[in-house]
Amino acid sequence: MSKKPRTPLVTPCPCDSGLDYRQCCAPFHDGQPAPTPQALMRSRYSAYTLGLTPYLMDTWAPETCPPDLDAHTAPQPKWLGLEVKEETQTGDTGTVRFIARGKIGGRAFRLEELSRFVRREGRWLYVDGDISE
Repeated sequence: MSKKPRTPLVTPCPCDSGLDYRQCCAPFHDGQPAPTPQALMRSRYSAYTLGLTPYLMDTWAPETCPPDLDAHTAPQPKWLGLEVKEETQTGDTGTVRFIARGKIGGRAFRLEELSRFVRREGRWLYVDGDISE
């Protein structure tokens, strides 16, 4: 039986919630289901910053998940911040519009996305997103 990897000790939480990582995204990274689309989106952002590829794959809807996602392949962005702009939830579907800021090779960038989520068997999953230019 393989051991589950330990959640990194990080504080404050990378998702910019203002909370300590252990009280914010760590429980989701450790297997607790995210209660809302926004909580899942924030935990996925934190997973990108921490290189938690298995979590990203596990929280991606199987029909849209890429066969391989290597969060360690260069060049990787250095994520600098997250701002949630809006969230909607109707039944088992939801959206979150956010802006993530980062740098690659010293060059700053901004990613704005409207992400779509679906809840299946009590777990929210990322489906896909539309990126704004």
